[in-house]
Amino acid sequence: MTVYDAMVLAGGAASRLGGGVDKPGLAVGGHTLLDRVIAACDGARTVVAVGPRRPTERAGVRWTREQPPGGGPVAAVAAGLDLVTADRVLVLAADLPFLDRPTVNRLLAGLADAEAALLVDAGGRDQMLAAAYRTPALRTALAALGDPAGQPLRRLVAPLHTLRLADPEGVAYDCDTWEHLAQARTRDAAEHPPA
Repeated sequence: MTVYDAMVLAGGAASRLGGGVDKPGLAVGGHTLLDRVIAACDGARTVVAVGPRRPTERAGVRWTREQPPGGGPVAAVAAGLDLVTADRVLVLAADLPFLDRPTVNRLLAGLADAEAALLVDAGGRDQMLAAAYRTPALRTALAALGDPAGQPLRRLVAPLHTLRLADPEGVAYDCDTWEHLAQARTRDAAEHPPA
């Protein structure tokens, strides 16, 4: 069995949803977006959430904040890595309502021959926050960047030997707008009709 930790980035500004909206706290199918992502990594030894502390369904989530708050995803990864001890780590956005255990296992298996394994969406875009990384390689890449605040995630991941995995099921679907959230709720209702 693969030992891994999971890091969930839950501190974004949710600017496309409107100021002050707690995107990870929005619900799809009766569970918050954050809880849905955490549930998909229920085999993780440690779950680290980076962002303002919120209640979660899973006990024992470890919380931290990026410095400065709002400093972007690379700053969040830097903060989260301080609490990661496994040699493999999932790095996930908190707004992936369709992330599931088979995809988590697929990402982790991709690290057999790579330093990073990430999903590629239907539009051909790398989803660096729907990915698994070898922790030492991620730490090395982070150290080479210098100050992580405001750095683009693409720059962090660029030096890593990366396996790109197709995402035919749309697992990397994220909820950046109210329309995306409504579509996610409709899709979830279709996939899980009431008994």
